[in-house]
Amino acid sequence: MSATPRLVTTRSELADALTARRQAGERVGFVPTMGALHEGHASLMTRAREEVGSGPLVVSVFVNPLQFGPGEDLDRYPRTLDADLEICAGQGVDLVFAPAVEEVYPTWPPVVTVDPGPLGSVLDGASRPGHFAGVLTVVAKLFGLVRPDVAVFGQKDYQQLVLIRRMAADLCLGVDVIGAETVREPDGLALSSRNRYLDDEQRLHAQALSRTLRAAAEAASYGVAAALDAARAELRASQGVDLDYLELRRPDLSPLAEDVPSGTQARALIAARVGTTRLIDNLSLTIGRP
Repeated sequence: MSATPRLVTTRSELADALTARRQAGERVGFVPTMGALHEGHASLMTRAREEVGSGPLVVSVFVNPLQFGPGEDLDRYPRTLDADLEICAGQGVDLVFAPAVEEVYPTWPPVVTVDPGPLGSVLDGASRPGHFAGVLTVVAKLFGLVRPDVAVFGQKDYQQLVLIRRMAADLCLGVDVIGAETVREPDGLALSSRNRYLDDEQRLHAQALSRTLRAAAEAASYGVAAALDAARAELRASQGVDLDYLELRRPDLSPLAEDVPSGTQARALIAARVGTTRLIDNLSLTIGRP
């Protein structure tokens, strides 16, 4: 077991912990999370450590109220700080930043927020109005507080990753935003903090999301329409899944026409409710025969 990371809860503690190492020229790695950590988060920490070497690695644990809409699961979102610290220790994390809401948002609600633009209102943004404004606002704040050289996010939240990359580039934030591969259970279910809400039967139903994506990927050599048809057929054969959306888009999430050339890279994206739990997943695929 590695040494327990230093836990800091205020802006000043965070700045004091990083100033000397930044002045020494060390690169700072950062993994923002909402806690309830699992192996997927651990893989992000591993990737961040690879990027910064012996430089300081920071993980934030903050359940961001700004990205939860009315009726969403803010109050029941799991808070497991002690267990989170153990996972961070196992990954050699140096600092865990776990601020109170008022530390991140001295004024509530915040007066200035980050507008995600048109991409923030489609896919997950269509079902969760205001969600991505909340995500980008808190990530911009955390980037400003940590001032990382590298930040690592999971590809499971693919729309979030695309928007954060765009924000970092458009606002010249000086952060290299890296997307790490989705970590899956042996049954194909993408790791998520919300999986703990599923009972045994719902967990079986939830496997339909990854099966649907694989069906699309396997049929993609025959074109966009074939990929979507195969995915929809898989969903029709599944039970206990209330579909929100199923789409194929380009890697930057711009629309994908049906007549794209062979070898075109694409992303299949799905969101659905299983019981009361909303799950998302996505998979990279190639249209046609390269």
